[in-house]
Amino acid sequence: MRRSLFISFAALASLASAGAAELPAEIKQSGTLKLTVNSTYAPMEYHDPATNELKGLDIDLANELAKRLGVKIAWSETPFAELIPSLQTKRADFIISGISDRASRRETADFVDYLVTGPQLFVLAESDAKVVIDLCGRKIGTTRSTSFPAEIEKWSKATCEASGKPAAQYVPGENSIDVRNQLKQGRIDAAVQGSETLPYAQSQEAGKYRIVGEPIAVGYQGIMFRKDNAGFRDLITDQLKAMIADGSYKAILEKWGLGANAVREPMLNAAPQ
Repeated sequence: MRRSLFISFAALASLASAGAAELPAEIKQSGTLKLTVNSTYAPMEYHDPATNELKGLDIDLANELAKRLGVKIAWSETPFAELIPSLQTKRADFIISGISDRASRRETADFVDYLVTGPQLFVLAESDAKVVIDLCGRKIGTTRSTSFPAEIEKWSKATCEASGKPAAQYVPGENSIDVRNQLKQGRIDAAVQGSETLPYAQSQEAGKYRIVGEPIAVGYQGIMFRKDNAGFRDLITDQLKAMIADGSYKAILEKWGLGANAVREPMLNAAPQ
């Protein structure tokens, strides 16, 4: 009898979970998914210089998800610092815009992690810095509203200060384009941006940049959902699993030269930091 009751309760729980994993009523009624991106982070999201078309890996992933859900996307754009407020104020239904899963961000949101990433140091090709320790005491720029300033500080303490060398000097930038411009103008000695973005930057400015060492940390980019939207989060997770299983996820990553950054399956709030 107890076993029967247990099975019944388990079945009901399963049905409840399956019922929760569906499109929110507003999206179902409008047939439109509201998404906002910061379009300065090629190849994740950017404007094609020739056509001004919004392009990128995240754009392709979102478009494929929307197609499978039977909805269209209404795109908007915002500064990186406004991505999370856009989610919380419901101007965006979820965020897929080169945003890293971080413990501090999980206080009010959940992440479905879909891409391996990491903060990568790089310099101009003519720089005398050959290894990462050569950058101790130097000015290192990165986007202020990302997790990278904290990663630079952590790296500096472990690599520079622990070896008796001067600490790296963090210099803030508005976005990755601004940071690369600061580097080219000689205002900083090195820069940090996501490892997934550098191959594209190097291809666009051949011979301009040189990567120094390995990424200074390992993390994940994730699709960000409001905590009260677990059913929608689970629906998108299921769609991503299907895309991984049928090869469409890997095809999108390989189109952008990032097949090596693939995850084996979507992960919930998996980043350690």
